[in-house]
Amino acid sequence: MKIGSLTKNIIYKKDKPAITVALKTETTKEIRIVMKKGQLMKEHKAPFPIVIEIFEGTIDFGVSGKKHLLKKGDLIALDKNIPHDLTCIEDCIVRLSISTLDTADRVKKLV
Repeated sequence: MKIGSLTKNIIYKKDKPAITVALKTETTKEIRIVMKKGQLMKEHKAPFPIVIEIFEGTIDFGVSGKKHLLKKGDLIALDKNIPHDLTCIEDCIVRLSISTLDTADRVKKLV
């Protein structure tokens, strides 16, 4: 059994999103992305399918150039190599589920 948290030890960075691995399992890495209003993650692609959950707050989630307003409780799944970007509209906590074959360092380099 493993236990992680999306709400413990939250630190909002002034200049960029804060990214930490909340939990790692045999098949996924659960990454917490903490963003302040106005922060963004520029367009990028993931090498494996991903799932994003908006745990708190609101983001504009761009997929292939089209914006989707995502709020607390919303989920979105993307196949690999789909261009996407995030813009924080209201301070938020985002849960990103990635494959164990992917790396948290790749995500950290996006900010």
